[in-house]
Amino acid sequence: MKVPYAKKWQHEANKLRRIAENCGLTEERKWGKPCFTFRKKNVAIVIPLKESCAFSFFKGALLKDPKHILQRIGQAQAGRWIKFTSPKEISALTLRTYIKEAVQVEKSGKKVPLKKISDYGTPEELQALLDAAPKVKAAFEALTPGRRKSYIFHISGAKQAKTRAARAEKCVPLILSGRGFNERS
Repeated sequence: MKVPYAKKWQHEANKLRRIAENCGLTEERKWGKPCFTFRKKNVAIVIPLKESCAFSFFKGALLKDPKHILQRIGQAQAGRWIKFTSPKEISALTLRTYIKEAVQVEKSGKKVPLKKISDYGTPEELQALLDAAPKVKAAFEALTPGRRKSYIFHISGAKQAKTRAARAEKCVPLILSGRGFNERS
């Protein structure tokens, strides 16, 4: 699997990999990226991005983050990452502290309390469309919770009501096909 931007951030990724391995984590290849596990549980992953290289913690929401360097990843509830743009920015001491805490979280068996799909409000524009079209409503309700959530996030991300309504309309063919908003055909 070819990972975009992997070559661009090779030096940063290599430094991050060495630090993680020195913390007793096992490196595996998952999703084409270096993923670090503890007792076969995912702890962290290196993600090359367009403008930076990220070290992402799967249960980052449970970390204390005393240096305030963890960033939320989009709409993700559990994951948090630290972004780097050069090897000089990577502090082995700081990263080791965060990795050790992440391992302790994994050892403890703690889980990030995740919201259920019912905890997210359906945008008015989408609800009106679903109420007006029983076939679309049935298709929407047949989607997995994650797929329904992808539409809720996409549509509710618009600030103006007319944009939300237009987005809802454009999603109808995808909903009827049984795919999530971010899925390719």
